[in-house]
Amino acid sequence: MATSDVDRQRAKNIWEAFLRKAPAVAKAARLEVDPKLSFGDIGGLDSAKEEVLTYACAATDPDVYERWGTFPPPALIFVGPASCGKTLLAEGLSTHTGMPFLEISVPRLVLQVLHAPQMVGELLERWGATLEEMPPTTVFFEELEFMQSAALGGRRPDLPLGPVMDFLLELVDRAIATDGTLVVGSTSQPDAIRPALLATGRFERVVEVTPLVPDDIAAALRVHATAAEKRAGRTLFRDVDWIEVARQNKALSIGEWIRLLHAVLRAKARCEAANEPSDYVVTADLIGEVERAKRATTQLPPPSGRYL
Repeated sequence: MATSDVDRQRAKNIWEAFLRKAPAVAKAARLEVDPKLSFGDIGGLDSAKEEVLTYACAATDPDVYERWGTFPPPALIFVGPASCGKTLLAEGLSTHTGMPFLEISVPRLVLQVLHAPQMVGELLERWGATLEEMPPTTVFFEELEFMQSAALGGRRPDLPLGPVMDFLLELVDRAIATDGTLVVGSTSQPDAIRPALLATGRFERVVEVTPLVPDDIAAALRVHATAAEKRAGRTLFRDVDWIEVARQNKALSIGEWIRLLHAVLRAKARCEAANEPSDYVVTADLIGEVERAKRATTQLPPPSGRYL
């Protein structure tokens, strides 16, 4: 179901028209009309990728479900720690199916709704009409368990849960009801997710996204190292034992590991700018950065609400 250039431009125009009438959504949404991130750009997470590819058949080969006497789930929900690859998997689904990718940050949208509750009814009507008008799209609801999101400053029992959940459920239901739309959600707080979101007809299929240590971490680091070398147009890494590097800290998320890798590259760049020796990145450089990060984080308060 690859989207044509005409459909991509149409999706962009329709979405921009929607944002002009619902500007608050612009602060909580991102539309990528021609996503390029493939599953090959995501290191590891093989089990989760298989689940996503199965769901992708709803767009790429919808009749296959009928041939097996079944039907696709209404939506998937990824559960796993922060920065483990949930958003990447959702965007990879869009790339694989050739669909535009629409990401909604649920915590940020909740804040906008709380600031202007009078807009909710009109926003929902425009939301449903906009999805109906757009070409088939992958809609990703990021962090459905908004009550404990870092974007809201952590646990927020003061929020009016009932009205907000009514709004969120209607938003999700209208997306799922739109023909051709693929709907994916995520949460890093699965122990607190509201049962209504997992009810029949909503996020029925739960997909665990938990990187295997050290293999998935090493795979992700290799992918990002290769991408850095492609950007630089030259070899940057030499004889790195990625498995050994990944064993150095089992508590880091994939996102944190990638930040460490770029910290090493930035240090090399600084040395070159200062006309100091700056050879290839080797295993010792990466392990040294892990140790530096460990020392630095001892100065910070412990994380709260983290999915373990």
